[in-house]
Amino acid sequence: MMGNLPEVVSQEQWLAARKELLEKEKELTRARDRVNADRRGLPMVRVEKCYTFDGPDGPVSLLDLFDGRQQLVMHHFMMGPEWDEACPSCSSAADEIGNLRQLHVRNTTLVAVSRAPYEKIAEFRAKMGWTFPWYSSVGGDFNYDFHATLDDRVAPVLLHFRTEAELAVAGTPWTGGPWTEKMRGEEVPGISAFLRVGEEVFHTYSTYGRGLEEFHNGYRYLDLTALGRQEAWEQPDGRAEPLGLQVGGPAMRVLDSDAL
Repeated sequence: MMGNLPEVVSQEQWLAARKELLEKEKELTRARDRVNADRRGLPMVRVEKCYTFDGPDGPVSLLDLFDGRQQLVMHHFMMGPEWDEACPSCSSAADEIGNLRQLHVRNTTLVAVSRAPYEKIAEFRAKMGWTFPWYSSVGGDFNYDFHATLDDRVAPVLLHFRTEAELAVAGTPWTGGPWTEKMRGEEVPGISAFLRVGEEVFHTYSTYGRGLEEFHNGYRYLDLTALGRQEAWEQPDGRAEPLGLQVGGPAMRVLDSDAL
């Protein structure tokens, strides 16, 4: 009757199994601390190009996005110029961006940037009830230079830090094959970090793809549960099905604010 749901055991058996898992969790915590230290040890690159973004008060510079603080964390939010709605996965992450006070008191600003015109961004932001700052980079090179929009006619392709030649061997996430001209204009989700020193801006970090999972806050809670994220790739296979739940990333949807 339980299918592949967790085995039912005594409290003593559960405690023994929990302690065994605890050792793995502690090692993961120590590994994360080491990786975070290595991340802080990365070199940085001076941003030489002058980028312009559109916001609620008109055009602003990259330096303006810091809002007077020392650090800037930026979501590369997938919403192309012709789109009326943003990417469902990016929207899932955005739906979990909360109060930014704890970032601000640590001299860090968080913003989102997309290639959609600001008018479309503002409309969709209002529909979803989001309050975080969100700017448009339409008409500029910013998205291409930071590999959030891929087009070899504008900037060399670097998808998850792989060049066209490397993708020919490793394959793209969408097809498993090489980069092709049909993929020009492909939007990619990412996060970048910048540091301001005086009036100069430096690029310190970027991540793409599953590197953004840490910022889907719901995942952190779901990973603690017996059913997990309820996605098809998770083990044990089909865990949620005995309870009538279908796997496949049910959270990856743009919420209809009219139904909230």
